[in-house]
Amino acid sequence: MSTLSRLRQVALVLPVNVSWGAVLAQGVADYSREQEAWDFTTSPPTMAEADEVALNPYSLKGWIGQGAIAVINDAAEARAARGLGFPVVCVNGNVRNPGLPRVMPDYYAGGVMAAEHLLDRGSRRLAYFGLKGTWYSAERKRGFIYRAKQAKVFCNVFDMPPNTDLRATWHQRRHAAAAWLKTLQPPIAILAVHDYRARVLIDECQRLGLNVPHDVAVLGMDNDLTACEFCQPTLSSVSRAAWKIGYEAARMLHLLMDGRSVPTLDLRIPPDGIVARRSTDTINVEDPYVRAAVHFMRDHLHETFGLERVLEHLEVSRRLLHERFQRLLGHPPYEYLCGLRVERAKQFLSQPKRVKMRKIAAECGFSSAARMRLVFQRIAGMTPLEYYRLHGIVTASKSPKNKGGKDR
Repeated sequence: MSTLSRLRQVALVLPVNVSWGAVLAQGVADYSREQEAWDFTTSPPTMAEADEVALNPYSLKGWIGQGAIAVINDAAEARAARGLGFPVVCVNGNVRNPGLPRVMPDYYAGGVMAAEHLLDRGSRRLAYFGLKGTWYSAERKRGFIYRAKQAKVFCNVFDMPPNTDLRATWHQRRHAAAAWLKTLQPPIAILAVHDYRARVLIDECQRLGLNVPHDVAVLGMDNDLTACEFCQPTLSSVSRAAWKIGYEAARMLHLLMDGRSVPTLDLRIPPDGIVARRSTDTINVEDPYVRAAVHFMRDHLHETFGLERVLEHLEVSRRLLHERFQRLLGHPPYEYLCGLRVERAKQFLSQPKRVKMRKIAAECGFSSAARMRLVFQRIAGMTPLEYYRLHGIVTASKSPKNKGGKDR
């Protein structure tokens, strides 16, 4: 018997048209390499000229394999998956209760994290752009509104009804979003249910003459690189920890294929951070000293300086600036500066090509790599190297030594 014939056959029923699907698959593959080799059946290209359609639970009927990891889009797909005769682990939250073992994003936690990101930028007017009748959108909205209420900030909500007219033009599909934007008072910060809806908001803002991010700051969800990097300004997004979801789903499937039990409740994976880009690169406070201080910090972030230089530039007392930062942004000015430096370091650590720590430290204004490590660990809760191992895999396809439309 050949080595290949002895491998377990595992199907990956994942959306290949979004980048987080590929990252999730990488997490599955990394687990397989660490534990035992699996042979994967993956979804084919879905372009019309390829004469192929994506895998789904229906297409696995009669397939000879030992298990599957799948995105489940509705109750009918969930029923089909339950009837396949082999274990299936669900990796999304379109269906409230699919009746399958599931590893999924913690959508509520993502909404909370998004609100904190926008509040940290001084936003006192928030809004949520969601999808009507969609569970994962409702969960993200719930977390977002909860954090806004904690900060005593009003949140405007627009849940856009699903489009049922397949013949509608692109402009007609976006009409409701544009009409809602016209009712909002700038400056305002908006969380969109996912990155493609956030792209719609950016396009409509530009069409209406609203500046992104200064009039309207826009934040997406899932960190889909195709949506986030290929627009102007580039789109900030909450990363859905796709690699970890894939890794944990593979661990769960491994247990099931060995005939062992798994938890009956969903395993919810918190987002692994905000990938901050230009669409939220603003400070929405009216205080002239705080605005000027933040703009100075951002403009000179690549330089090594402390709070004294900021005070000299503003010609203001340390006590006055501290009081105003604490009241408006919830952080003292030096801590805010450290947060900006760590945020910039995260961008370098998420790049495909690994950059030496001392170069990252210099680019982010830290006096040394050791100093960066100390500040980074205090703020991010992990070292720069640990962050790279968790986040660099998004584009570098590297796994950590221990231990991103319709598809959600």
